[in-house]
Amino acid sequence: MHIQARCRVALALPILVTAALAGCSSLNGAAHNVASMVTPYKVEVVQGNFVSSEQVEALQPNMSRQQVRDILGTPLVTSVFHGDRWEYIFTIKRAGLEPQVRKLTVFFEGDLFTRSEGDEMPSEAEFVASLGSKKSQGKVPVLEATDAQLSRFPAPQPEELAQPEPPPAATSYPPLESGAY
Repeated sequence: MHIQARCRVALALPILVTAALAGCSSLNGAAHNVASMVTPYKVEVVQGNFVSSEQVEALQPNMSRQQVRDILGTPLVTSVFHGDRWEYIFTIKRAGLEPQVRKLTVFFEGDLFTRSEGDEMPSEAEFVASLGSKKSQGKVPVLEATDAQLSRFPAPQPEELAQPEPPPAATSYPPLESGAY
């Protein structure tokens, strides 16, 4: 009997507390105020490759595809139907701010870079400044190394710069299935 009484009290207590709170209109307004202060966290969505104006300026006609990839990174879109161009698309969506979308198309003739088209790209410093919080705009760090900072690192030797040639692509492939069953 003692256990049954404890169970009844355990069930009755939450019911009584709920009934008391439901009858109190001042708590209803307070609950609404608390609910309006709490907002869900919204994730920043970053997609693609950020391309700066400095990177676009570094592109020169007749560069190889590998040189362009070294400067801009791997393209977000390469099409089977348009093998002569690469698409670099960058999107960032942040809570409370307008989404930023930038596009750059790089054109090739064969393996050589010919031209690029797209949106005007910000400099690295401008992009970093645009990422500042809405609440406080901090100081943008210097994005260039001084001669004194660079002198701390030794220059690479010519043998370090040389990269081995990749092996030639296979021209014939073994059969997919063997003849024996």
